Amino acid sequence: MKYNFPVEIINRAGSLIKLCRDKNIRLSTIESCTGGLLSGCLTDIAGSSDVLDRGFVTYSNEAKHDEVGVSYKSLEQFGAVSDVVAREMCAGAMRRDGIGAALSLTGIAGPGGGTDTKPVGLVFIGIATRPLAPVAHRYVFDGDRQEIRAAAIVEGLHLLTTAIGESP
Repeated sequence: MKYNFPVEIINRAGSLIKLCRDKNIRLSTIESCTGGLLSGCLTDIAGSSDVLDRGFVTYSNEAKHDEVGVSYKSLEQFGAVSDVVAREMCAGAMRRDGIGAALSLTGIAGPGGGTDTKPVGLVFIGIATRPLAPVAHRYVFDGDRQEIRAAAIVEGLHLLTTAIGESP
């Protein structure tokens, strides 16, 4: 069965793949709230294997720690949905040989799980490119679970494409 990604996602994924290919950058994704959809949209692009090195689905705190080295201290102090954790997710991927850019997504897609301080729709998007340290951006997206996840992917692809385009 083929998943039909929205056109905007496919267009942005294609732009990122092309840019990474042109700049000879290997890419890694680290996902929580999107559960692999980001990697899925990238691999929907023919030739994505030229640049997509690996994707991590780190839904649990244990996976975040085991797969990409997010510290338990950060998870306890700030929570899985935080700028600190989004940055650590990227940093962990960037420690892998040959990775030149990373994109992480961690958030609350709903419909439950939100609180007053961390509402449904809250997503932190981490990006990293060499030689810069990872950065995280905070968003609160509107919509249902699928709309929130799609919005996070669209914005993440945009942020990383912009960052790579601006790098030397």
